[in-house]
Amino acid sequence: MITRRHFLEVSSLAAAGAAASCQAPGEGLAAGGAMAAGGGDLPPSIAALTSRASEPTPISVAERQGRIEKARRLMVDQGINALMLTGGTSLIYFTNIRWGLSERLFSIIIPVSGQPFLVCPAFEEDRAREQLHRGPLESTEVLTWHEHESPYALVAGGLRARGLASGSLGVEETVRFVFSDGVAREAPALTLTSGTPVTAGCRGVKDEHELALMQLANEVTLTAYKAAYEALEVGMTQGDFRNLVSLAHSQQGFSGGAGVQVGQYSALPHGSVTPQVLDEGSVLLIDGGCSAEGYRSDISRTFLLGEPTDKMRQVFDIEYRAQSAALAAAAPGVEAQAVDAAARRVIEEAGYGPEYTYFTHRVGHGIGMDGHEWPYLVKGNNMPLEPGMTFSDEPGIYLPGELGVRLEDDMAITREGAELFTPQSPSPEDPFGTGTSA
Repeated sequence: MITRRHFLEVSSLAAAGAAASCQAPGEGLAAGGAMAAGGGDLPPSIAALTSRASEPTPISVAERQGRIEKARRLMVDQGINALMLTGGTSLIYFTNIRWGLSERLFSIIIPVSGQPFLVCPAFEEDRAREQLHRGPLESTEVLTWHEHESPYALVAGGLRARGLASGSLGVEETVRFVFSDGVAREAPALTLTSGTPVTAGCRGVKDEHELALMQLANEVTLTAYKAAYEALEVGMTQGDFRNLVSLAHSQQGFSGGAGVQVGQYSALPHGSVTPQVLDEGSVLLIDGGCSAEGYRSDISRTFLLGEPTDKMRQVFDIEYRAQSAALAAAAPGVEAQAVDAAARRVIEEAGYGPEYTYFTHRVGHGIGMDGHEWPYLVKGNNMPLEPGMTFSDEPGIYLPGELGVRLEDDMAITREGAELFTPQSPSPEDPFGTGTSA
């Protein structure tokens, strides 16, 4: 097990990994072996890990073109004439353009038929064209505007040139209001509506390639957790353990990390900024992940430093059964809310109810290129599940001032039911489902 002195020698190596959390290989850090060469000894459990950075296959131009064609079919179904995208995950999903948000409008407009067009600041044109060459819209028309000009007039003009002076413009959910409002003012005959039925309709159902990338990301994160857990010792801070998790991801060739909450702060689902130290008997709730070619993992584990109390065992067992109930309930055609209800019923019947009293959040969120994305497993969502949808399965029991237990694995809806990407955590003594105490 790593000593405190050795830990301090290597913990600084993880800082860059934590800052670049959830990037894919090639987007951030090199493999962890190169990092460790800079000085200090890695804990044996982390040093033994090998790089998997060469395994993921990037999404191809043809795959992104297929996504655009699916979006157009959904636009027809929804009565949407064009889709407006700005910088963010959906822009990457369809076009492979990586562009940050600023006060200057940069937008791709995809009409239901005909050629898409790009509106961007004139001084960014060369950079924009460089990125267009990396995706399916290489021949897209580029409309540029100078600092004193209106980009919204260019959007309106581009739509008019495609016969869309009126009709419906679907606005992607992360587009800033100032941008959509500017377009509405320049094109008053247009109806602006939510583009979520199109973007979530595409992104919410994953194909085999996407599922394979998510499988890899989940395997890497769970392996990182196990290696960090095996290097855990009394006296470490939450930051110390967080750095171990980042190091273990890096050693596998990925940037990833986890939030760590100790003791009573594990009863706060997203934790506390209060400094925390691991003592004998401490409960640790960790939550994090990484990404493979942009596809995310999101895993939570609850560890115990020492022998669990009877109450800890009881709460852990209830939590495990609730997570299992959600998994068993998930299947094609089942309403999303039914999965939440299955887990919540187990927790309530065990005395930790009603409703959100101790299980304070939904049982799961969609996951893919974003850690949280459509659709959601929550009361009131009657959307039927489909094969290829992916979610977290993460019931939680939080006892204020005492402890919290959350077990989270990601799951995919299959033709027959649902499957987790990673083994469940069946007990405090066997947190990684290996059949033996870790």
